[in-house]
Amino acid sequence: METELVEKAAQGDRQAFAALIESRYDFIQAVAWRWCGDWQDAEDVAQEVCIRLAGAIRGFKGASRFSTWLYSVTLNAARDQMRKRRRAEWRDAAYMREKAVLETGRAEDDGEELWQAVRQLPDRQRDAVLLIYGEGLSHAAAADVLGCAETTISWHVHEARKRLKVLLRDAAA
Repeated sequence: METELVEKAAQGDRQAFAALIESRYDFIQAVAWRWCGDWQDAEDVAQEVCIRLAGAIRGFKGASRFSTWLYSVTLNAARDQMRKRRRAEWRDAAYMREKAVLETGRAEDDGEELWQAVRQLPDRQRDAVLLIYGEGLSHAAAADVLGCAETTISWHVHEARKRLKVLLRDAAA
């Protein structure tokens, strides 16, 4: 039955697509919830998956089971949601730190010392660290931004960690 719905939906049958979504929505939401741990985020992910499926169902060729493919689409959407949440949390924290600095004239957050040390790193190391830890990008996404291999990003982060230990130790002395 599901195979038939998938085939019809891939051919543009709207009723088949709606029936497919209706039959799999709970699965999508449950997977999203297990990944996100938050019902509101899971609902957002489930809705995003439905939107993505509308465009992607035509590309489903049946090389794997539909449930496997759906699971993959759902996990990708959940990962995107979590990255979006981390970036928002980071921006909020940065805003609060900046607000505290403006109000008191000094940085209250111990993390500020770390970010000052990060800004002292060589350009490529600094860029890699800021993209990975500051912006919450994956190593692959940071590699795309910087136009290099993912392994190069990993190396820059590794070298940055070593250098940061020295910089922070010297700053504490």
